Amino acid sequence: MRYPGGMISFEVDGTKQDTQGFLNRCKLIKIAVSLGDSETLIQHPATMTHAVVPEEERLKMGISDTLIRLSVGLEAWEDIWEDLNQALSF
Repeated sequence: MRYPGGMISFEVDGTKQDTQGFLNRCKLIKIAVSLGDSETLIQHPATMTHAVVPEEERLKMGISDTLIRLSVGLEAWEDIWEDLNQALSF
């Protein structure tokens, strides 16, 4: 592979509940623990992949309650953008 992948991390401006609400409002983008696929997938590391890690340790690793990981798939970028935008408009 010569070029970078499509993994993006960002934080939602709000609380853990706001972040989980954002995830639940995604329609095209699917929630998944494993992000290796051809479709766009999203996860909340604090309650999924790193749920067993004590909060203090997670925070040292940069994994806050509002952190999201997004693996961009092969869908049209406009469709992904539209789904993210509508999910963030709460």
